[in-house]
Amino acid sequence: MSESKNEKFMGTYFDRDAVMKVSRWGEILSWVVVGVYAVDLVAALAVFVLQYFRGFLGHMGFSDAFTTVLYIVERPFRGIVYFVALQAISKALLILMDMEDNTRRAARR
Repeated sequence: MSESKNEKFMGTYFDRDAVMKVSRWGEILSWVVVGVYAVDLVAALAVFVLQYFRGFLGHMGFSDAFTTVLYIVERPFRGIVYFVALQAISKALLILMDMEDNTRRAARR
């Protein structure tokens, strides 16, 4: 069980291809999330406008209409947070792999 100074553990604790796949799928999923939340925003605004022009919201005061619009506009911010988080995770995986590779390269010298 004794190791000499020149012997180093050169194995990895992860599969490079699996990390690359997870990173790529994270990027793809982040764009899908943006698309879903964009469609949700357009649909919600369209429904609101149609309801307003058809007279369903005629009895609403300014504060009621403002609050309804605020709720509609607030929803995509969750999508933005999910997008940024998924992109950050995806890039962080690549950065960690690069750091590990650079550490190995430095250790070989």
